[in-house]
Amino acid sequence: MSTPGSAASAALDRSRLERLRAAIGDAGCDAALLYDPINVRYATGTSNMQVYASRNPCRYALVPADGDVVLFEFKGCEHLSDGHPNVAEVRPAVSWYDFVSGHRTHEMARIWAVEIVALLGGGTDLAVDRLDPIGTAELEGRGIRVHDGQAVANRARRIKTDAELAVVRRAVEACESGIAAMHAAMRPGMTEQELWANLHHANIASGGEWLETRLLTSGRRTNPWYQECSSKVIGAGELVAFDTDLIGVGGYSVDVSRTWISDGAAPTDDQRRLWEEAAEQLVRNTELLRPGASFLEISRRAHVPPEGVHSVTNAAVAHGIGLCNEYPLIVNRDHVEAAGYDGEIEVGMVLCVEALAAPPGGSEAVKLEEQVLITADGPEPLSTSPLALVP
Repeated sequence: MSTPGSAASAALDRSRLERLRAAIGDAGCDAALLYDPINVRYATGTSNMQVYASRNPCRYALVPADGDVVLFEFKGCEHLSDGHPNVAEVRPAVSWYDFVSGHRTHEMARIWAVEIVALLGGGTDLAVDRLDPIGTAELEGRGIRVHDGQAVANRARRIKTDAELAVVRRAVEACESGIAAMHAAMRPGMTEQELWANLHHANIASGGEWLETRLLTSGRRTNPWYQECSSKVIGAGELVAFDTDLIGVGGYSVDVSRTWISDGAAPTDDQRRLWEEAAEQLVRNTELLRPGASFLEISRRAHVPPEGVHSVTNAAVAHGIGLCNEYPLIVNRDHVEAAGYDGEIEVGMVLCVEALAAPPGGSEAVKLEEQVLITADGPEPLSTSPLALVP
């Protein structure tokens, strides 16, 4: 992985900022004010306390469509951004969430708004990805029109630059070392949490950062899907299913799912059928992800397991991924009316294809997921861990 300040890191940061500036201009905005730690990283190449900052608006960046980027850093941490070429100026953040400002929240929000408006230099259209009502009122009271900054950032992030793809490939490779470590450690008698810890360890040791979910379950806890790992002891011959959902090397997310037999024994007929149904769903839906295909057409044509095996708990056919799960989300036809939207598959997208075979009321489920790059010739698999019930 390239280190901060290296030529590769500078190229990565520059390529992302160029895409973001273009998206800000396309949205008709003068600048973007970014609080989401993922968006701040995308724009500036800097990272600090991302999990804490995702809950507490303690650092942010102002990114003009044309002009210098100003990073507002958590007080006392200004030195962390030294040498980042995307950041022209670092200022201490003005925090006005209740924990730090208490009864002075409105006072601090006014100070914050005056500074932001001054930096806009007469601009009136500001894309903001996250903002409490107090802040919105303070900006609008000063003549600023607030736009949806998350949509702006998502449109920029949907296509990966060449510099990004190099890091994505390294992140996937490191994650799959963790998957291999989990498989080597798996044995009946250990708890789900003990097995899951192997992926955490491998991710941190490789330079990764954190896991967004705790999706590893065994036996009856695999169905329904979305239960989190627990102190349950893994039994012999049980299915063990997981979803990596990690923020890995370079801050890039890897989202891969596999389902195994806990002791490598021969699967039962029911277990094999579930795995085959999920694998068919994965393969057939991956083939739909070709440049120019519309999201709604994919939703209409997407394969779902047959009645008795299909579960409504997993709506996704595929979703985008970069520094985290991101635009687009393509849902299957059961969920289009409630959550579907249209768009188009484009070269340079990185997508995760989901599959789940989970009989309603059944004893076990199989979860599979692959990460692919959309090329001019179609989807290219990025994940290479064996796709097998008994690897």
